[in-house]
Amino acid sequence: MGKFSKYVGLDTHKETIAVSIADAGGGKARYFGEVANRPAAIKKLLDELSREGEVVSFCYEAGPCGYGLYRQITESGHDCTVVAPSLIPRRPGDRVKTDRRDSEALARLHRAGELTAVWVPGEEQEAMRDLTRAREDMKQLERRSKQRLNAFLLRHGRHYTSGKSRWTQAHWRWLEKVTFSQPVQQIVMQEYIDSVQQLRCRVTDLEEEMARAVGQWTLAPVVEGLMALRGCRLITAMTVVAELGDISRFDTPRQLMAFLGLVPSESSSGPKRRRGGITKTGNGHVRRLLIESAWCYRFPARKTAPLQRRAEKTSAAVQAIAWKAQKRLCTRFRALNDRGLMRVKISTAIARELSGFMWAIACEVMAQQPSLAGVAAVNASTAVNHRH
Repeated sequence: MGKFSKYVGLDTHKETIAVSIADAGGGKARYFGEVANRPAAIKKLLDELSREGEVVSFCYEAGPCGYGLYRQITESGHDCTVVAPSLIPRRPGDRVKTDRRDSEALARLHRAGELTAVWVPGEEQEAMRDLTRAREDMKQLERRSKQRLNAFLLRHGRHYTSGKSRWTQAHWRWLEKVTFSQPVQQIVMQEYIDSVQQLRCRVTDLEEEMARAVGQWTLAPVVEGLMALRGCRLITAMTVVAELGDISRFDTPRQLMAFLGLVPSESSSGPKRRRGGITKTGNGHVRRLLIESAWCYRFPARKTAPLQRRAEKTSAAVQAIAWKAQKRLCTRFRALNDRGLMRVKISTAIARELSGFMWAIACEVMAQQPSLAGVAAVNASTAVNHRH
């Protein structure tokens, strides 16, 4: 860190940014002031802090303001780190929190090298992440809309008994025949039905957009490789890659498992060693998808026709990893189930190992695709700091 003359902490908000500076030579961090969170004001700040052309290192917490500030600072030739808020060291007795004190703490800790950086996606990567998260948001709204409709029918004693599953063609036909004595209640039910159908159309439209967008994506070969795994179709594979980017940036699969919060928590002291549930740190979107995919391994290992068609688009090495994963995880699921473990715990354990096989496939695809070497090189700058 000796190449920087100043270390600047930025406490960012929607309208303003609190700025503090810690000189490389040491001393107490000093408060510089507050600037508007606008590109012109930020450019003026960069020029003022580097009047002699020296390179300055900035940092700010990851948050709702996104990565626009990071990109403007790095494009101007300076260094910038986006910090993981949950990993910032805190003083237990410090009960005063202001923008000024936060920016001073960021500058001081940044100079000391005690902050943990997060991986910053490129513009293409962020666009894919926005697309997959939009589909996930619409899916959640659709699920809630279905729950409201079901709750309304349950309150009035309308039970669907004609089939095993709801939201099938037979279920929709049954809904068309449900009537109420009060006209207002009939309108209410129809509004609930229309809400479900509209949200279902939005989910379908976004899934079709994902299928079109993946073909133009730099990391499309990695998505195809992950789709060779059981329980990992387009939506799952694309979401995993959109959230994590270059998975091969992790040195070992254990680092990826820890990053996803799928490793056990621990509270040990002296001779006592206690392990609890998973840490649930890192990316919750990927962790949820992996746990859902893990349920597919409760059945015996088998190469079904759709799975074989997806696997044939990948190399022999990727297919070998996927088949090895299926044999291993299906056997382990049955073994843990025979021991009497709760199935939710089993699915979590399977998800943890599944992430390791995803790492292996990503590394294999990246090694086979020379064109993806540039993606790995871009991620290398932040790869070391954010692994935890």
